[in-house]
Amino acid sequence: MFTKWWTENSSIHKTMLAIALTVSLTAASGCSLLPKEEEEEVLPAIAPPKLSEKPVYEVKTTTLETKQRGAGRLLSTKEETLYFTQEDTKRLKDIYVKTGDAVKAGQLIAELDVTTLENDLRQKRLQQRSEELHMIELLRKNDGSKSAEELEQAKIAFELKKEELGKLEQSIASAKLTAPFDGTIVSVAVKKGDNIKGYDDIAVLADLNSLTVAAELSADDLKKVAIGMEVIVDINSAGQHKGTVAQLPLPKTENNGQGPMAPGQQKDSIDKYLLVALNPFPEGLKRGTPLSVSVISQRKENAIVIPAAALRSYSGRNYVQVVDEKGAKREVDVEIGQQTSTEVEIVKGLQPGQKVVGR
Repeated sequence: MFTKWWTENSSIHKTMLAIALTVSLTAASGCSLLPKEEEEEVLPAIAPPKLSEKPVYEVKTTTLETKQRGAGRLLSTKEETLYFTQEDTKRLKDIYVKTGDAVKAGQLIAELDVTTLENDLRQKRLQQRSEELHMIELLRKNDGSKSAEELEQAKIAFELKKEELGKLEQSIASAKLTAPFDGTIVSVAVKKGDNIKGYDDIAVLADLNSLTVAAELSADDLKKVAIGMEVIVDINSAGQHKGTVAQLPLPKTENNGQGPMAPGQQKDSIDKYLLVALNPFPEGLKRGTPLSVSVISQRKENAIVIPAAALRSYSGRNYVQVVDEKGAKREVDVEIGQQTSTEVEIVKGLQPGQKVVGR
């Protein structure tokens, strides 16, 4: 009987376990079919932006220099642009030199074609000789048929034709261009057969044994420059060298290198440049080498200075913001002196070591 009960109870127990297992599996299966909840996104903490602080500068002392800057090149102290001075246009018969040629004073450089003028000259000379003989005969055998006034008019006419002949001879002579001094041809601007007007550039002659620093500055900067001022010259391939202002440029003329010029006037003279004397002059340099110059027009030792960015101006008032060790700021009026592109001299109002706030 006990065995029967146990057997019956075991069957019941197994059935209940099976049902529980089925329910458990069904629940687990049902849970897997539900959508998975999304995890909440973690956002980074946003820090408030820092307000930019204005820079603080220290008042200091330095050697303050005001400079006038310009650019230029090495030129010869004895240099001339060569040109013809005829009034009309003529064909260039020939050019007898090339760039780099060494020439002597008086050597023929170029020649214009004046064949027509030479033919006219020969005819006028013959005519002049004939009129001269006629005048001599007239004066020698004056039988009284001509009055004194008529004779005087004849003399004047004769002299006028003689003067005309002289001008023609001068025109032919000016068709030959010669070297005014010993030197080297550094450039040639024309070729055989070109049509040449008066004062057209033909060639440039220079004495390459005598070079100098030639620079151009603005008109406003030139007003601040004087002979003898110190100059820093930066020559391409030769570095920086110290020098002094040796010559200021001549005032510009109306021609300024353009249009007809007076005889003897230089179209591109070295006199138009500011010249700087270097001592010693670097060796091995060539004419035309580019360079820059800085003329020191003002210099002050132990000047009290602040950065230009720390100076404030309003309605003619110049002032700065001074900050103390505790960070407190106060406005201080200042009197300024020299100014450069980066620094301002403080003549009154500040002492070295103080701190000022930039704009």
